[in-house]
Amino acid sequence: MTSDFANALESGADLLRALPRRRSGVPEARQAAGQWAGRHPAVRAQLVVDQRPGTQIVDYDLVLDHPDGGTVALTAPPEDGVPWLVDHSTHWAAGHLVSVDDVHVSVPQALTMLRSLSRRDASPYQEIVDQCLLAAAVDEDRPVSPADLQATADEFRRGRGLRDRASTLAWMAAAGMDGERFEAYIAGIARRRRFRLDKEAELAAGYLAAHLADFARVKAMWATGPEKVDLAGDVSAYGEAVVTVATRWDRELPEPLRGAPAGQAVGPEELPGGEFLTGVVLDRSPAGEDPETLAAAGRAAFAGWLGERRATARVEWHWS
Repeated sequence: MTSDFANALESGADLLRALPRRRSGVPEARQAAGQWAGRHPAVRAQLVVDQRPGTQIVDYDLVLDHPDGGTVALTAPPEDGVPWLVDHSTHWAAGHLVSVDDVHVSVPQALTMLRSLSRRDASPYQEIVDQCLLAAAVDEDRPVSPADLQATADEFRRGRGLRDRASTLAWMAAAGMDGERFEAYIAGIARRRRFRLDKEAELAAGYLAAHLADFARVKAMWATGPEKVDLAGDVSAYGEAVVTVATRWDRELPEPLRGAPAGQAVGPEELPGGEFLTGVVLDRSPAGEDPETLAAAGRAAFAGWLGERRATARVEWHWS
């Protein structure tokens, strides 16, 4: 072995140990490796990047030309000393359920996600995909404040009826979580929650300006059922009908009532599924830029932002 090649191996190991380990740092790592290769042209170095499934952590190898022919792969794992080639010697997708762009989710991770699903308007498949998209967007290096952790834990417990220590410990035991794992679990939810709130606040004003009519406050009354209902008549005469009196954002009203002015009666109109709707708008207030309206606009904007990313994501389910 020549002294130049020995020096290249030594400095190459130093290079590998100094490279950033997060996916966001890969461009920086490639630039550093290119500069290093320029100082050692004889070895014709190439950087190999391995993205660990299901995490933001990456590993690196350097492939070098040996002076006597052939190639040498240089690995310098900074943690447990196990080269990634050995650590990932099985197929990369073994034990994995889904890949969404560069985020890979194992079966255990998916089961953990299912514990926190709370939306009623999305399938588990869609929400797992959404969780992956959020995981890719969230800055994992940003610290979670104690206030965010507490707010997330309180929200999580309220959503599951865990109103005291005993019920929370019982849930943790049923989920197979000790205190440390539960803390890490809540911290992950807190990061996604913080990201969502920040993104909603960022998008709210622009979305409200573009969809002002959607956020008028409307008080309306409507009846739905298999028969055409006359609200001015005797409602009790009908065999089956559901009468609703509510104040909602215009965008949340049944479609036939959206945009109708105060005092206007609507219907009977046939709805998808064969039922009929008859209603009347009792009062309509134009949208303002108050905190409640901006918060609602932010939630709608965030749903649109996430939907756009879902529509363009590369999703592969590993069913076999």
